[in-house]
Amino acid sequence: MPRNAVVPLSVRAREAMALRRLSPRTQKAYLGWMRRYHVFCTGRDPAGFGSDQITRFLTELATRQGVSASTQNQALSALLFLYRHVLAVDLPGLADLVHAQRQPRLPIVLTREEVRAILNELTGTPRLMASLLYGSGLRLLECCRLRVQDIDFGRNQILVRRSKGDRDRATILPAGLRPLLASQIESARRLHVHDRQAGAGWVELPEAGREWTWQ
Repeated sequence: MPRNAVVPLSVRAREAMALRRLSPRTQKAYLGWMRRYHVFCTGRDPAGFGSDQITRFLTELATRQGVSASTQNQALSALLFLYRHVLAVDLPGLADLVHAQRQPRLPIVLTREEVRAILNELTGTPRLMASLLYGSGLRLLECCRLRVQDIDFGRNQILVRRSKGDRDRATILPAGLRPLLASQIESARRLHVHDRQAGAGWVELPEAGREWTWQ
């Protein structure tokens, strides 16, 4: 690209998010909100607007579109990221923002019998995953992203990488799931060998390539 070429805002936003190691889902969500805000600004450069425009946009989400409080907060986070880390514009404040109302909810906690009834309806890998969610306290995506090297049978421990807040944490490996998890790992190993022989077996990691422990 020529030195004086103008880099599109979306490209600059992706680079800024990648630099700060935001997850792919967060990057996708943030870009979506940035596009909607750009439309709200009638296609003009967002750098020419400030807190007042953001307040109008977020207030409209709450009052006219009826979005939830969590959705509005996500939109706010996306725009704050846009101004601070992409446009390098400092916003004085958003005092007049009308927040979407978060309705109080009582948590629903299943009894052991109810959990057992659900697990009895599952088989194979889905049952193992659901059991890990319940027994280890994993979030769904945390379970989906587990790698072979994250399972420590010696310590009865599972390492959760890049959890909420981009933090690593350790949780328990239930003793009753050890045989099932060992069997799943062996099945994955055989599949990995087959994939390698077919010229595949890659994972979504820039440096790990086809290494077994990252499967």
